[in-house]
Amino acid sequence: MRTPLIAGNWKMNGSRALLEAFAETFTAEALPEGVKAALIVPFPYLDAAQRTLETTPLALGAQTLNVEVSGAHTGEVSAPMLNEFGVRYVLVGHSERRALYGDSDEMILGRVNTALGHDLTPILCVGETLEEREADRTMTVVLAQVDAVFDALDAAARERVVIAYEPVWAIGTGRTASPEQAQEVMAGIRAHLSRHGARLGESLVLLYGGSMNAANAAELLAKPDIDGGLVGGASLKTDDFLTICQSAG
Repeated sequence: MRTPLIAGNWKMNGSRALLEAFAETFTAEALPEGVKAALIVPFPYLDAAQRTLETTPLALGAQTLNVEVSGAHTGEVSAPMLNEFGVRYVLVGHSERRALYGDSDEMILGRVNTALGHDLTPILCVGETLEEREADRTMTVVLAQVDAVFDALDAAARERVVIAYEPVWAIGTGRTASPEQAQEVMAGIRAHLSRHGARLGESLVLLYGGSMNAANAAELLAKPDIDGGLVGGASLKTDDFLTICQSAG
C-alpha cells in the first residue's frame, strides 16, 4: 500500500508570517489518516520552519543540495546542513534547476546519491517540454530522465526515491495535464520501472507536479497511479494546501 504524499514547493517565495499561518492551520486541522505532507521552503526559512512547524504534521523539505558535504562552494547547501534542520525531503532535478541552472543528468544522480547517503528522501523531478510533447516524445524524454538515475542505483536505493512527474508546459502556466494525460505517463513510469522488479513498480510513490490546485486535486488523485502531488502556487495558500491534503485521504 503506497502512502500518499502532498509536497508544497514554495520556490523563491514565502515569509515567516506564512509559516505562522501554516502552523496555525495545520495545528487546528489534522491530516487524513495515512496521508503525509511536507513544505519545501527556501533555505533561509529552514530554521524558522523547523521551530514553527514542529507541533504540526508537516514535514520539512529543501529545494536542492550540493553533492559535497563541505568546502569552497559559496552559495551552496550540503546534506549535513539540511540534516541539522530536520529536513526529510529534498527536490532533485526540478525543471527550473535543469533549465535555468544547468543541472545535468549526471549532477542529478550525484545529488540523489548524496541525499540517500544522508537519510534524506529525494523527490526526483522528471517531465517534458511542450515542444517534446507535441513531437510525441513525452515517454522517451521522461523515461530517459528516470533511467539516468534508477539504472545507476541498487535495489534498496531505488525503493527510497520518490518520483514527481511535472510536465514543464503545465508548471506555473495555469495549464494542467488532464487526469488522463497524467495517469498515462505515470502508469508508463511505473510499468517501466517494474523491469527492476515487481516490488519496485508496486511500491514506487509517484507525485503529479503540474499546477495541482484545490479545484483539480481530487480528480487527479483519484487516478490509480497518482499517489500525491508536488504543489507549486497552491502551496502558498494555507486553505488550498489543506484542501489538497484532504483530497489525498
